[in-house]
Amino acid sequence: MFKIRSDEPKYAFLSEKESKTTSCYGELIETVTLDDEKRGKSLNINGDNAVGDNPDRYKQHGFYLNADNCIGCHACEVACSEKNDNPAHIAFRSVGFVEGGTYPDYQRLNISMACNHCTDPVCLKGCPTRAYTKFAEYGAVLQDPDICFGCGYCTWVCPYNAPQLDPVKGQVSKCNMCVDRLEVGLKPACVSACLGNALDFGVVESIPENRNQAKTSIPGFPSADITHPNIRFQQTKETQRDMVRPDGMAVKYHKQSNGEFKSAVDEKTHSHNKEWGLPKLLHSHENAHAIFTLSTQAVMGAALWLILGHWFNLVPINDVLQSSAYYPMIGILLALLGYGMFKLNMHLGKPHFFYRGFYNLRHSPVSREIAGVTLFFGGLLTIPVASILGQVWLLNAAFIITVVGFVLGSYYMYKLYRIKARPFWDHWQTASAFYGSVLSLGSLLFGAVGLLFITDSGFIPVLAAVACIGVIVESVGHIVHRKDMQNTGEGQASYFEQVTTFGKTYTLRNVILVINMLALSMLVFLPSNILFVATFISMLVTSYLGRIMFYTLVIPTTMPGAFFWKNKKFSEHAVETGLSRMPQVGVEAERHHKFDVKALLNTVRHTSLKQVVVQVSSIIRG
Repeated sequence: MFKIRSDEPKYAFLSEKESKTTSCYGELIETVTLDDEKRGKSLNINGDNAVGDNPDRYKQHGFYLNADNCIGCHACEVACSEKNDNPAHIAFRSVGFVEGGTYPDYQRLNISMACNHCTDPVCLKGCPTRAYTKFAEYGAVLQDPDICFGCGYCTWVCPYNAPQLDPVKGQVSKCNMCVDRLEVGLKPACVSACLGNALDFGVVESIPENRNQAKTSIPGFPSADITHPNIRFQQTKETQRDMVRPDGMAVKYHKQSNGEFKSAVDEKTHSHNKEWGLPKLLHSHENAHAIFTLSTQAVMGAALWLILGHWFNLVPINDVLQSSAYYPMIGILLALLGYGMFKLNMHLGKPHFFYRGFYNLRHSPVSREIAGVTLFFGGLLTIPVASILGQVWLLNAAFIITVVGFVLGSYYMYKLYRIKARPFWDHWQTASAFYGSVLSLGSLLFGAVGLLFITDSGFIPVLAAVACIGVIVESVGHIVHRKDMQNTGEGQASYFEQVTTFGKTYTLRNVILVINMLALSMLVFLPSNILFVATFISMLVTSYLGRIMFYTLVIPTTMPGAFFWKNKKFSEHAVETGLSRMPQVGVEAERHHKFDVKALLNTVRHTSLKQVVVQVSSIIRG
């Protein structure tokens, strides 16, 4: 257990006071009933099986921030990092701020933020490896870095910047509520170190002494409706009507008539000049996701033509299937899908633990996407085997498996981007773009491969018509998305970045999209092998530009950073200029361990058959 110092100050101890029975969200503060079997269990902190005697051990705890008192000294950050032995580029707690007004009426509001140990933790549900656990003890949401394989999905869904993806180790870690200190009656290290008496901690809804507010929001704090975070605020000082972020995001917070703040686009502090922004797009960290989604959707669309051609005897399509293109077609589709899956796996922080992606099929859309795409790949791989063996039942079974894999894989590929903390993605346009690519790229891929082996262009009109429908579906989604994004601050800011920072590329993408639509319409009536292939290449360019902007443009509803710390634009500048090599800057370029054969062999060598059986049974149980 944690050792209490003999000279521990009085303010470092948790205060014992009567607590409420329910939170402001209407949820019970008592985490388990008196006769629940979870009571009395040890947290096994540092291998110690003792059980803490904290009387409030089974109540939901949370942080309290008096924003009026926070002076931005960062003592809480230092105490947290020292206790958790964090490197300079990782901080479980950080202090950001929003500012408003001009001299002499300038105002700055500091916000100290760590994990809020939410009642409805989206990180826990989203994590494919089940690295997160919501404990009955103190309501703490704890994460095991050793289980994590570094996909970073929890950093996408969390609205508060709580999970930290280490670019060196390739794994996520986060605030653990200092449960070892709570077990012996001490407040978390950050609270004990606070100089301005701004941070406090205790059973949620218990307002500390000399405080009179327990608000669930302040300027810069994302909506509490997303996860029901267990943090409360006091902020009584009058603020400016507009409070802006210093961390490079085109977002401000505008005061409403009821005194609450709503996010909005900040056009004043950002350039309106249209730029290409190609270096940012081409060197985006999410390139692997763009390649994976596009290649998978194209293969899915082409595979559906292959299956439908067999099942419904589609005459123009069967010309391809009954030619010498059949087996090369399947081989190319498998190679393209395999490449996309390989790129995505190499994007993981710890690629040799890829199999852990199946661990959370019960909750995680990422696990379900992985399972669906894997099923699709398996079905597609079985098709040529069944064809060679001449077994009709096996061929139909392979077709069914492939279709089921398509339905599951494509749906959860879309579903995993419906993230409330990322408004630019949280729109049905994501589905229209994804399924539009299935129709357009899939049809064009199928036709382009077919033209490598046969010269008859009888199938071109049908494929071009379906591809054109796919482009129309995607275009309608873009138009509606543009309108709907004006209703959300972060979504509006993403669109503002799209027409300014990436304005020229955005315009180019739209122009090519219209040209492709016209070309496909022409191919329906005037088939041309050369125009068909040229349109396919043009669609690849259009689709890639649209998809990589999809990833690069998203602005999350996360907590504001500072002028340097937790500042995305400064981090990019530090990596580009070499400042990241100075540890005191607090920025680290990505250099986690990539996949290698040695790591895989070590994993296999140290994994017994019994462990494999346990892992498989765990996956089946969900």
